[in-house]
This record gives sequence, structure tokens and C-alpha cells, in this order.
Amino acid sequence: MAYSCKKMQLKKIHPSLQDALIENQFIEANEMQQETFSTIKSGADAVIQSEKKSGKSTTIVINVIQRLEKPLMESPRALIVVETKEKVLEMVEMFKKYNRYTQLRVYGAHDKGDMDWDKNQISLGIDVLIGTPNRLDLMFATAGFDINRLLMFVVDDADILFKLRLDGKTNRISESISKSQRLIFCNKISDRVEAVADRTMIEPLFFEM
Repeated sequence: MAYSCKKMQLKKIHPSLQDALIENQFIEANEMQQETFSTIKSGADAVIQSEKKSGKSTTIVINVIQRLEKPLMESPRALIVVETKEKVLEMVEMFKKYNRYTQLRVYGAHDKGDMDWDKNQISLGIDVLIGTPNRLDLMFATAGFDINRLLMFVVDDADILFKLRLDGKTNRISESISKSQRLIFCNKISDRVEAVADRTMIEPLFFEM
């Protein structure tokens, strides 16, 4: 149990999440995870910059599980925007590992999926929705599902998405959401990232790792 002391040095981590991390040999949190955990847990808006392969996806998954705590399986309480189908599937798999004991219902939607199937799955009740900007934008325009319970709106690799001119679709999704914590993860805090943060966030905290 030496791990539980170092244990990512994350204060008041949910016991079920902690058990899953130990089971998956998540031995120690990196600097980004330690520095941002309390801020994200508090519900504050934040922009988090860190290099590629530095654990941003893991940080997102851990913090979403921590904040949602248990399944309600109604309308989504966390919405995560990622770049590609591969990223969607990768994050869904990561949730399967760390979500074993919390049992949140997680669904991934991407451009190559079937829209009717996506809508049906979401209508059955989910806790976390992960998707690409194109698919989520289309779903928001046509599906009309309830987002009133949304607690977290997360954009991963924001600088890459915005460089691909997907900031318009991401912003449309964000603008359709009223009260929600907003988190931006990026490899670089570009001018577009700053502009989106200024427009959509409330007094965001900036973390540069």
C-alpha cells in the first residue's frame, strides 16, 4: 500500500476509482495530474497545456470518473470532444479500465458510426458521451437530446482541432450548453485556444506543463 500514500497525491479521490487505478498498476500521478486534480474536482474552468504522450487522456478519464462518481444513466453528464474515431475508441477503452467499479455508462460516437444507432444508444441513458466534432455537431443539430444535466464539457487536443478549422463546430456545441464546467486540453496554447477560452469560459485557470 505504499501506492496509496503516493497515490497520485490526489486528495479525496473516490475509493472505487482508487481501487481501479491500483488494479491497473497506476503507480504514481505525473505533475499535470497532481497539479490539476483539485482544480478540476472543484468544478472550475481550466486550460491545461502539456506535451503529446504526457497523459492528457488519462487525466480526463480520471477526473470525469471522480466528478461523476456513480451511474445515473439518464442524459449525459460529461461530454468529451476528441479529434478522430481512433481517439474515441481509445478513450472508451480507457474508461473500461478505470471505470470498472464506478460503472458509469460511456458511449463513443464518431463520423464512421451509424447515426440512428448512436441516437438509440444515447436515448437508453448514458453518463459520458465521447465524440468527434463533426458527429457531435450533427447530433446536436438533429437529435435534440437533453444536456441539462451536463456537468463537464471537455475538449481534448484543442489546438489540433482548431488548426483543422473545427473550432466552429466545437464552439457551436459549447454555445448550446449553459451551465457546465469547461476544460480545454492542448499541446500548445495557441491564439485560437486563448480566443475560445476567453469566449466560452468563466475565469479559467491556465496550467502549462
